[in-house]
Amino acid sequence: MKRYNIYIFLLLALSVLFNGCRNDESFDNKAFIEAGDKVSNVLVYMDTEEDQRDLQVSIAQPEDYEVVITYKADPSLLNTYNEAYYDNAIILPAGFYEFPEPRVTIPAGSVQSNSTTIYFINLQELDRDLTYVLPVTIADANIDVLASARTSYFIFRGAALINVVADIEENYLHIDRWATPEPPTNMQQVTLEALFRARDFDRMISTVMGIEGLFLIRIGDSGFPANQIQIANSDKNFPDADSNKGLPTNEWIHVGLTYDSATGDSKLYVNGILQGEATLNLGELTLAVDGTDGFYIGRSYSDDRYLAGDICECRIWNVVRTKEQLEENVYMVDPASDGLVAYWKCDEGVGNVVKDHTGNGNDLRSKDGVDLQWTPVTLPGKDK
Repeated sequence: MKRYNIYIFLLLALSVLFNGCRNDESFDNKAFIEAGDKVSNVLVYMDTEEDQRDLQVSIAQPEDYEVVITYKADPSLLNTYNEAYYDNAIILPAGFYEFPEPRVTIPAGSVQSNSTTIYFINLQELDRDLTYVLPVTIADANIDVLASARTSYFIFRGAALINVVADIEENYLHIDRWATPEPPTNMQQVTLEALFRARDFDRMISTVMGIEGLFLIRIGDSGFPANQIQIANSDKNFPDADSNKGLPTNEWIHVGLTYDSATGDSKLYVNGILQGEATLNLGELTLAVDGTDGFYIGRSYSDDRYLAGDICECRIWNVVRTKEQLEENVYMVDPASDGLVAYWKCDEGVGNVVKDHTGNGNDLRSKDGVDLQWTPVTLPGKDK
């Protein structure tokens, strides 16, 4: 009997413990917004007029009846957002969004609702120096709702020209086979550009972009400062070693390299300053070279010649860009610009592919197809 009483006592204790753990955040089948959808950033560029986002609701397990959910925009949650995310946002005014169908359903036997869309309009009229927020919450449901996961916050901020860049440390970008090789083939004039920020120069050679043994922007060499840009080519490398031309770490550097086959004149610009020039006998240049001996960003000769840092705004032109043109278009350029034959902004933010914005389809892919690392930035601005 004593042993029986002990068993009963233990069962009661476990029951109390179990029921004590039941609260609004666990156990019951409740509707909730996925964690990844709780905060959604909408970057507003100078020409952004509209945007749209989809909303869905889930439950942990299927029910035998149709679950009906109704959303609403709820400005009263502004302070909740600002306190939770340490922000100082203001409410997005009513004239900047439309929510034509705020109702969604989860069919019986299912765990996810259909999606509904909220439309954001007239965004170019927002003050780009302010941060706006629109809380959209589950206002009504015929099932319990998880309190901590009933609201999505849509955040609106003025976008910089560059908001994310590719981190290519121990990685590279490459084309195995050019989709449209004609534009960067047999070029009588060439300009290469890139914007990068290195963490260190802890190897003999770090590579920016180009083709090994033909026409390449790299940093360092044997008997050469590891932080000085050198143009390696099939004629003669330049400039000469000069410790006064070393690059800083953790600062954005714009490099521009030009070449004219008619005169052989080649010039290297670093942050708009002429840092070297030479007369090269290279003839017409073809950068649309397939395979492992072809064009790379962040690699030359071997994988250990990577660039330890971030890169963006990589371009190939079949014209000679002037010093003024290079200085005026560091952070962006019109993809339809005359003479622009390849343009990789490196701003995708996800995945292993970097798009060619000229429309020629010469997209880059990362080493072994592994997803790139992506770095949020604000350029121009505090990261300049």
